[in-house]
Amino acid sequence: MMVTKSSHFVSELANSIQPSGIRRFFDLASQMEDVVSLGVGEPDFTTPWNIIEASYHSLEQGYTAYTSNAGLFSLRREICRYLTKYDLDYNPEDEILVTVGASQAIDLVLRATIDRGDEVIIVNPGFVSYIPLIQMAGGKAVPLETKAENQFKPTPEQLEPLITAKTKAVFLCNPNNPTGTVLSRNDLEPIAQIVKDHDLLVYSDEIYAELIYEDDHVSTGALEGMKERTIIISGFSKAFAMTGWRLGYAVGPKEIIQAMLKIHQSSMMCASTMAQYAGLEALTGNSDNVKRMVRSYRQRRNYLVHQLNSMGLDCESPGGAFYLFPSIKKTGLSSEEFAERLLVSEKVAVVPGSVFGESGEGYIRCSYATSMTQLEEASKRIQRFVENVE
Repeated sequence: MMVTKSSHFVSELANSIQPSGIRRFFDLASQMEDVVSLGVGEPDFTTPWNIIEASYHSLEQGYTAYTSNAGLFSLRREICRYLTKYDLDYNPEDEILVTVGASQAIDLVLRATIDRGDEVIIVNPGFVSYIPLIQMAGGKAVPLETKAENQFKPTPEQLEPLITAKTKAVFLCNPNNPTGTVLSRNDLEPIAQIVKDHDLLVYSDEIYAELIYEDDHVSTGALEGMKERTIIISGFSKAFAMTGWRLGYAVGPKEIIQAMLKIHQSSMMCASTMAQYAGLEALTGNSDNVKRMVRSYRQRRNYLVHQLNSMGLDCESPGGAFYLFPSIKKTGLSSEEFAERLLVSEKVAVVPGSVFGESGEGYIRCSYATSMTQLEEASKRIQRFVENVE
């Protein structure tokens, strides 16, 4: 009897997908003691108690069945109401879909809009999941490599030459992960004009919209003529410290949202009912906790930016999210070498910038979504490492 290796059954597509570079370093760190992690983009705050309590209450009331595939109507209505603060106007009936985290929303919109061979222009450095999800949808990711001297902002001059007859969409993340770069109205409008001129879509990941420290968030969908060609992806993980609840959403043109819904019905049915009631409380309850978290992130950002610059790692102060993207070029090490040696010798976990695209080489991503005590300890260890690097 022939014994078939299980790997024989793994698809070519699955074999072609690269594992997450972020998770690799997180897994390494998890096997070590006394590690200070600046690696994973997850708030160190516990979900606010009023949100947790709302989920308990939903269980006590017996709300344990499926919701509508699109999500609780009350939650959809509140999300649409919430988005008006960004000058966005969506119909809760058919222009919004509640998903299992923002990641599922990205997966759904790509599968609902991409045909095999379509190209999607992605801004690099960019979140590591974008490329695999584009590939799994049958598309091709085309990187737009941004530059530190332009604060890692995409420019019209970079975008235009990348557009071909196969281009379907442009993928933006604002504020950006991993750089923390915030795109202003002046940054977005020239890009929007090119998108309109070439009849393209925009996938706009705005999961960090609440975490902006100096300016107001500007949504791509709020720009003139962009609502009908923009799908906005967001969720509750970052602003409300609800990463483990896995609750997100997408808003956009009715036809695209309804196409996403058909895939969602077959693949996921609906988001967790308990999580949806928690999300409803997040939007309607006391918002003081969110403001407190944002104040804390701003303080941490300012501290870590100062510390990194003082030890010779050039670091801009980003406008949003909770990441820093300092240059480690002066050390002479590659991003991978720096991150691995720092983890082994000083037990500080950071993410090499190269996992976010070619333009991330020479940088590392440091998350400041951890306590000041941890940031102070990490700073001491990084400085000691930089002083002794050979």
